[in-house]
Amino acid sequence: MSRPEILFPLFAALDSLPGVGPKTAQNLGQLGIFAPRDVIFTLPHTGIDRALRKSVAGVGLPTTVSVKVAVGTHHPARNRGGAYRIHVEDEQTSFQIVFFHGRSDYLERVLPQGSTRIVSGKVELFDGMTQMVHPEYIVPEEEVGDVPLFEPVYPLTAGITQKTMFKASRSALSRAPDLKEWIDPVQLSQAGWPGFKQALQSVHTPVGREDLAFSSPARTRLAYDELMAHQLTLALARASERRVRGRATVGDGRLRGRVRAQLPYAETEAQNRAIAEIEHDMGQASRMNRLLQGDVCAGKTLVALIAVESGGQGVMMAPTEILARQHLEGLQPLAESAGVVLELLTGRDKGAERRAKLAALARGEIQILVGTHAVFQADVVFSNLRLAIVDEQHRFGVRQRLELGKKGTAADVLVMTATPIPRSLALAQYGDMDVSVLDEKPPGRKPIKTALVGIGRMDEVIERLRAVMAEGRQCYWVCPLVEESEAVDLTAAEERFKRLRAALGERVVGLVHGQMPAAEKDAAMARFQSGETGVLVATTVIEVGVNVPNATIMVIERAENFGLAQLHQLRGRVGRGTEASTCLLMYQNPISEAGRKRLEVLRATEDGFRISQTDLEMRGYGDLIGTAQSGLPRFAIADIERQSALMAVAQSDARKLLADDPGLNSPRGEAARVLLWLMRRDEAIRLISVG
Repeated sequence: MSRPEILFPLFAALDSLPGVGPKTAQNLGQLGIFAPRDVIFTLPHTGIDRALRKSVAGVGLPTTVSVKVAVGTHHPARNRGGAYRIHVEDEQTSFQIVFFHGRSDYLERVLPQGSTRIVSGKVELFDGMTQMVHPEYIVPEEEVGDVPLFEPVYPLTAGITQKTMFKASRSALSRAPDLKEWIDPVQLSQAGWPGFKQALQSVHTPVGREDLAFSSPARTRLAYDELMAHQLTLALARASERRVRGRATVGDGRLRGRVRAQLPYAETEAQNRAIAEIEHDMGQASRMNRLLQGDVCAGKTLVALIAVESGGQGVMMAPTEILARQHLEGLQPLAESAGVVLELLTGRDKGAERRAKLAALARGEIQILVGTHAVFQADVVFSNLRLAIVDEQHRFGVRQRLELGKKGTAADVLVMTATPIPRSLALAQYGDMDVSVLDEKPPGRKPIKTALVGIGRMDEVIERLRAVMAEGRQCYWVCPLVEESEAVDLTAAEERFKRLRAALGERVVGLVHGQMPAAEKDAAMARFQSGETGVLVATTVIEVGVNVPNATIMVIERAENFGLAQLHQLRGRVGRGTEASTCLLMYQNPISEAGRKRLEVLRATEDGFRISQTDLEMRGYGDLIGTAQSGLPRFAIADIERQSALMAVAQSDARKLLADDPGLNSPRGEAARVLLWLMRRDEAIRLISVG
């Protein structure tokens, strides 16, 4: 499908814009601007009020002022590099216009003594004297119209000035065509949004700061367009997945009945609801593509058994070996009670042992395979893979998830995460998936008491650990670094291990961190899980996948330096047994306002979704997702932190449009195709072409 001809001017070479030469075009590339289209979607982030004032007197300095002045005496610089000063007077007072490295002949020409000029620039006090340094605008009185009343301020990079951006945006705007509307006319009217071209004009030529606000009708409309294009892409991917014929996987419940009989608790309503949704999806002729959020406990086993009951196999991929082994240990007793063969495959499997596992898998003798990324390597072949489960999805790239799904013929895919995802991020990344949320605390879990403790009370904390161990309980102690660093004043796990071992005893304290050899790490974990050691000093390697019900104390040292979601995950390592548990957040003064707020939020709530939303609001979209979140888009206009409700509207509209017009062939559908081209949604265009 070729790009619509009406958009050609916006996708021309950047240096085809007046005033943009090859060098400027190269510099603009640093801002992600490669065509006129990118210029119009690079919106001003603030603006400067240049409305004409009578005087600089009485304004709060420093500030930008536009004022009519009578030009007085010139005072050239007395020495090389000195200031060239020009005395001027407005209606009420006098001040100086200052230039550094100014040439006398030029300044006498643009500001001749005895003339009247409109000047606009930043006014400030220096040594008690009011001055305007290097005015941005100097024009004769009759050309006052050349000074904008309100000047938009654009993002810049080296070699690019505001005047360059202003001129480029005006040139690019002149190329913006009148496009057919892709928004329902009733919706457009009810929202009070302008048309697309009018919205662009409004945000690039604001008359005040209100026109640049995220809540302004024009900016909201453009954000919706961007979100709509993204959600259309996801909806097209979802529709494409559903067109691929799957296999109905229906279990008879016999194996799950045996597992349920072994559970020491009743499942929650949320767990039963999620399992029912998954079971329904797997029973359809189309492939399942579902996200499950929340601590699923035995739910993983029950879901995997649906595939086994139907004569197929299941695979569960975890991001780390520790987590994969934890899954194996947790699921094995339940699987054995159902007579199901469960096996582990990691990168550590070599030679004959690996070959034997792969052969058994290919023959169908292994019914559920648990492993790391090793499970989707080329030589891993299943006999009849029906269900691929990806655990802790945020640790994997999207391609890895898709590769795992290809291991079976139309295998169903279930993505799981125990890390609650803010609604806006879930809509952005998983808009192509159906979502189940476990919003109830897992059965048997007691509330965890969370307390803030200053680092100066460490001896008290160590004594608390001694008392807890005397009662037969165990403790975690999490540090942010492995070894001492001169650059960062944070406690090292190695150093804390030595101090605790000296205080509590040689064999009482264990150590585990990501830099240890795998065998040493496993041995340390095994000693802690068996109760041989009472305190485990660790880095965030224990963030997920460690399940020791006997551990009732979690100490997080220098907690103010951790993210909220990470603190929540670490806290979740305790409170897994029947005993009351405590999380001690140790901080060092002086603590930043943001650091204290994170700790206060964690103390106030155990609601993972509230915590994750607060984390998003505090850290911001870019900081929160990190580079590992490769499935998340970057938006030029929309702000998903502030506009999650708009994202939800876009998702609903995109799905409805495709339901009503699967081929996007109606007038609105054709307009939506143009939108996808305009927003550079190549994947959506490809899906339309092959669909």
